Amino acid sequence: MSKTIPQLQPLDEHNQKLESNVHPRDWSNPTPKSDYHLVVIGAGTAGLVTAAGAAGLGARVALIERELMGGDCLNVGCVPSKGIIGAARVAATVREAGVFGVNVPDGAAVDFSHAMKRMRKKRADISPVDSAQRFSELGIDVFFGQGSFEHDGTVSVKTSSGEVTKLEYKKAVIASGARASAPSIKGLDSINYLTNENLFSLTELPKRFGIVGSGPIGSEMAQSFARFGSEVFLFERSGHILSREDSDAAAVVQEQFVKDGVNLVLNADDMELSPDGQQVKVKVVQNGVPNEIVVDQLLIAVGRAPNVDGLNLEKVDVKFHKKGIEVNDHMQTTNPRIYAAGDVCSEFQFTHAADFQARIVIQNALFAVGPLGKKKASDLIIPWATYTSPEIAHVGMYPCDAKDAGVEIDTYVQGLEHIDRAILEGTDKGFVKIHTKKGTDKIVGATIVAENAGDLISEITVAMKNKVGLAAVGSTIHPYPTQAEAIRKLGDQFNKTKLTPFSSNVLKLLMKLNVGS
Repeated sequence: MSKTIPQLQPLDEHNQKLESNVHPRDWSNPTPKSDYHLVVIGAGTAGLVTAAGAAGLGARVALIERELMGGDCLNVGCVPSKGIIGAARVAATVREAGVFGVNVPDGAAVDFSHAMKRMRKKRADISPVDSAQRFSELGIDVFFGQGSFEHDGTVSVKTSSGEVTKLEYKKAVIASGARASAPSIKGLDSINYLTNENLFSLTELPKRFGIVGSGPIGSEMAQSFARFGSEVFLFERSGHILSREDSDAAAVVQEQFVKDGVNLVLNADDMELSPDGQQVKVKVVQNGVPNEIVVDQLLIAVGRAPNVDGLNLEKVDVKFHKKGIEVNDHMQTTNPRIYAAGDVCSEFQFTHAADFQARIVIQNALFAVGPLGKKKASDLIIPWATYTSPEIAHVGMYPCDAKDAGVEIDTYVQGLEHIDRAILEGTDKGFVKIHTKKGTDKIVGATIVAENAGDLISEITVAMKNKVGLAAVGSTIHPYPTQAEAIRKLGDQFNKTKLTPFSSNVLKLLMKLNVGS
């Protein structure tokens, strides 16, 4: 490759290491085999899991990537963002250390440049797992270039130098992912703005930082940059942040944002952007009142578009729309020889969802015979988390989902203010909320707000996957003191509902018979 990948700035030793792993400049595409069992387009999580899994089972596999192996997750998503979040949490811990009796010297400050350098180092350290060299050693033919369908059975790969190679396949998998897209905001084309694709190239902390959109990315970065010391303005059209989450959960996080100094510009309508020297002027109507805010940098954290450009999907009768490629419950496109997985086709745009969709594709594309042995995407129980402080994690149904599905539910809530570990560590702002099918202990959904909610949600996901009811969760011993006690206490809540007046009287009678009055 003759040019520097735009995302990998600055091109320091850490980004050079990353580039050498996920898009080596001296890479030579291999001579293709005559007929591949699978040709996989896209080397993000879905493509990497599909390719590695299939090759490990003996399939001949070709893997095509036009940019960086590892996809968004490694390069401009999960990995770098969590590096930043981790540094911001440490900054907040130091700032608040006085309540624990830890005296921090005056003048202690965040070195943003160092925090970003650390992130780049950690990202580079992780990258060998997704490297071209590793996948080549797994027996996979790795091709860099633009993959596109020539006709049903053939994919071409065009390199940056114009060289074209044709690959023949029995089955193909589209795992090309998604990218940030520009929302409809007046004046957006007139300014230089950030998305997740170039945010992690910053080396200097913006003094005044504007963020449009309070979804997971916008919220995580708003809190992190505020903790680093930026004056953050978070613009959101709705009346509260994280509008797709449980409103009680969002309220807890929103309260913490205010404490962290995030300026919330809610109910923000009629936004207009314009350059103001080297800065950006944001004109917005908030609750009917015009407002004008000038920021040094603006992050656009709304909008995603599937990467379908250049694939020539029309040539192979693969249908797609603005939200992505159409797939059935078996992850099969409208062309039965071609499958898709990950962000290019899924409403669940999470790394772990892409991972498990890829496993479905391997089974269905290579081993299922007709309808026999086919796996279904609808059988997946997919949890997710937003890594603010505190975190919000969710799995299964929200009450609105249950209502739409005609499922009556009971809801049990345990606040962390009654959990000893949370109290002692000063992290008692949050709760665990579990929904069960009405009158039963069958868990149909849950939301957790806690510092480590993303870890805690897995216990509930395992219970749902294995049809373990809330009563059984309550009767399972949890170590004390842990925040997971909150989950066990909800089992106690459910079990108490089974203690009817009749059963209570029977128990009292048995006690009298055993020990006397």
